[in-house]
Amino acid sequence: QVQLVESGGGLVQAGGSLRLSCAASGSLSVSITVMCWYRQAPGKERELVAHISSSDTTMYTDPVKGRFTISRDNAEKKVYLQMNSLRPEETAVYYCAGFLNGATMLDFDRGAADFWGQGTQVTVSS
Repeated sequence: QVQLVESGGGLVQAGGSLRLSCAASGSLSVSITVMCWYRQAPGKERELVAHISSSDTTMYTDPVKGRFTISRDNAEKKVYLQMNSLRPEETAVYYCAGFLNGATMLDFDRGAADFWGQGTQVTVSS
């Protein structure tokens, strides 16, 4: 089994930056091919923010393009989300998730992940 643990959330003023980390631990026999960051704001549905493949191909949802950067360190089994120019409406719990081989974009959009972290709170004050 694989466990995912997020960290790096906190309170930041609008326009500020945060760097989220997601550390994977557990079974080394699991081959996670895509790692994603999601967020869920109060009263809203969870949304896909960004994903990165094992070959470092990345994708971002339109509102964060140019401001957020997803990256991974396979040796350290970590995935990062650098968030710049944060906005108050981006206040949410941010989750990382991992997908096993064969996952599709539909799976990413639906959040049909094989593994989830517990989430980290990001609060952006105006």
